[in-house]
Amino acid sequence: MKRILKKIAAVVLLSAVFASCATKRTDCVSTVDEIKARGVVFIGTTGDYRPLSYREENGEYWGFDIEIAENIASRLGVKAEFVPTSWVTLSADTRALPKKFDFAIGGITITESRKETMLMSNGYLQNGKTILCRSEDAPRFSSLADIGKSDVRVMVNPGGLNEKFAREHIKNAKIIVFEQNEAIPNQIALSNADVMITEITEAPWYIQNDTRLASPLLAQPFTHGEIGILMQKGQDDLLSLVNGILQQMEKDGTLSRLRQKYGLQ
Repeated sequence: MKRILKKIAAVVLLSAVFASCATKRTDCVSTVDEIKARGVVFIGTTGDYRPLSYREENGEYWGFDIEIAENIASRLGVKAEFVPTSWVTLSADTRALPKKFDFAIGGITITESRKETMLMSNGYLQNGKTILCRSEDAPRFSSLADIGKSDVRVMVNPGGLNEKFAREHIKNAKIIVFEQNEAIPNQIALSNADVMITEITEAPWYIQNDTRLASPLLAQPFTHGEIGILMQKGQDDLLSLVNGILQQMEKDGTLSRLRQKYGLQ
């Protein structure tokens, strides 16, 4: 009950704070001053992307990006409050007025299309598309062409870049959209699909924690990119501050320690 009341209070506070500046942004203080005044930074995250952002059944969040967000909050001198979003609604939630959160984090790849309508921080983690498959099927998949065959079932989560990549580059395989991204690896292991389109940041966690799974193309990703922090346009002061904190975290070894902790490149 206390947890439910806490979440209701957070939602009420979030709505009140963001609604006050929704109609006349120019009349408000800067985003950073706003965050410091309220004492909390609201952070959107999908919570379905091990080991970057994951929400346990008890509502607790953990992961590489979760710790980055908490570091940003700490260095701002405020608390971090996580707000659920999804890959389908991520862009709309980020652009929403009144705002739903100050920024979003959790395995978000920097793309030109996102930068056209939103702001993105500098990259802090290399990323790229790869696959998960069953261990016994690893010899079967040595190229993208092997995946794009009519007898291959490819599973993706809806609305994100994984689905976009599959539809653009895998023409003959059967594409299956599965709602819960975090449950897809088990679906592969259970033979309900043959391949999961995923990222080089996500695949290592699963193959290390589930011997039924393999990632035969992990060292040869299909794409190359970086992960960053996403936020609404008009928050240039917050973007500058976040980039500065990320630079500090790189210099003082915080990012390196976190990458090592979570087995990331």
